[in-house]
Amino acid sequence: MKNLKAIALSLVVLFTTATINAQSKKIDVSKSSINWVGKKVTGQHNGTVNFKDGSLLFKSNTLVGGKFTVDMTSITATDLSGEQQQKFNGHIKSEDFFGTEKFNTAALMIKKISTKSKDNYTVIADLTIKGKTSAVTFDIAVKGNTASANFNVDRTKYDIKYGSGSFFDNLGDKAISDEFELAVDLKF
Repeated sequence: MKNLKAIALSLVVLFTTATINAQSKKIDVSKSSINWVGKKVTGQHNGTVNFKDGSLLFKSNTLVGGKFTVDMTSITATDLSGEQQQKFNGHIKSEDFFGTEKFNTAALMIKKISTKSKDNYTVIADLTIKGKTSAVTFDIAVKGNTASANFNVDRTKYDIKYGSGSFFDNLGDKAISDEFELAVDLKF
């Protein structure tokens, strides 16, 4: 029992020391952005979605972690306007796609980081969309009070199968790519 208490105390000290030595940088959600591109056989749509909150964690100026929450109710197409935009936005917010009435946020939690070069990292993170979590891997560049990353997400891993040629036959020119692209710019 004494050994168990000693181990528990050592773990508390270790985690407390690691937390004290780390610096969290909260993002400025009004200046940070997420741009998306979704492609289909006959073209593509692009738009934005907003952060709810987020931060990166640094230790000795080296990226060691981070977590973000995205406001999925803010998703919008920027290549359309008027009634077309309203219809499209309604559809991507519906259960066919992101189901924002039930799943109003998405989350990303960094799990593992490896340094590629000074200020450039490869990240493995858990991305949660529509209550489903799957790992994503991407590169992130950190410079001063900014960071940026570009990566693709396979929507079918989050039960977003509408128009997917991987799940439905004979879609022809109605097929929608399983992957969508994200371009993320963070400001602290």
